[in-house]
Amino acid sequence: MTVSLPRGTDLTDRAAAVLAEAAAARATVVLTGHVQPDADALGSTLALAEGLRRRGARVLATFPDPFVLPASLTWLPGVEGLVPSSAVPASPDVFVSLDAASPARLGELAALLERAATSVVVDHHASNPGFGRVRVVDPGAPATVVLVADLLDGLGVALDQRLATCLYAGLAADTGSFRFGNTRPDTHGLAARLLDTGIDHAAISQRLFDTAPFGWLGLLSVVAGRAVLEPEVGAGLVWTWSSTAEAAEHGLPGEQLEALVDVVRTIQEADVACVLKGQDDGSWSVSLRSRGATDVARVAVALGGGGHRAAAGFSWTADRESAIRALRGELGGR
Repeated sequence: MTVSLPRGTDLTDRAAAVLAEAAAARATVVLTGHVQPDADALGSTLALAEGLRRRGARVLATFPDPFVLPASLTWLPGVEGLVPSSAVPASPDVFVSLDAASPARLGELAALLERAATSVVVDHHASNPGFGRVRVVDPGAPATVVLVADLLDGLGVALDQRLATCLYAGLAADTGSFRFGNTRPDTHGLAARLLDTGIDHAAISQRLFDTAPFGWLGLLSVVAGRAVLEPEVGAGLVWTWSSTAEAAEHGLPGEQLEALVDVVRTIQEADVACVLKGQDDGSWSVSLRSRGATDVARVAVALGGGGHRAAAGFSWTADRESAIRALRGELGGR
């Protein structure tokens, strides 16, 4: 049976009950975030994994290949316990997907959705098509860690600094340090609960947002210098591009490219910001951001991706110019 579980209802409690039952039975639970996990995906995975361990479950936390984390996330509590996907059983008792908008975002681990005795999907993406046997999917939640906090409450796991650090990292990241429109009164309520545990929120934010190698300045200057403004496209488009190879020229890992869109999105003359990130295999990972007038999730879905109204993305296997043409076509058709 497949059941959608909106946050804050008895059905959410049912999802926690499913996990509690698995923990009581000392079942094997595999948890994963999406490929190339961000703070929300990783924080969600680590927090729920720790909570289930405390309830007695046999837990394996992982994420899809490539099994490499950006330096900005390697300090999160529990990272040292992560295992590569090759180390998890092919048919676990319970498989939990966290912050993945679609099965494709689970990479090689997507097969566990069918192979596991029970699969649980916890996500907040508006583009989530609905997958897994038990779903806790709430597009109104500002971050998946909010749903995980609800599940931990349902499991009777008290929040402490270890758990709160993971949850706060995801909450701060996906709300843009509480600047984005997805921030609501209960978002600050959860933040207050997390702060009450004694976490060092300033240190968390510094590690996530305010720490970069010197080479980042050189990369940023090049990428910003080639930005293109097209005010006639939709409600206005600003875009630029880079690549993992270019990042390497500045002594940077490829994940450093992820921060570029947060700079480009500040341009007031364009509602939509786009950064195309060339990958080692020749494909493009495309990040989209909206200042509010454009639903970039709709655009991303049309181009094979997904996300939220204000933040979305898609992958492109053809050349960069065709990706921009396709994007212009979707934006111009609004």
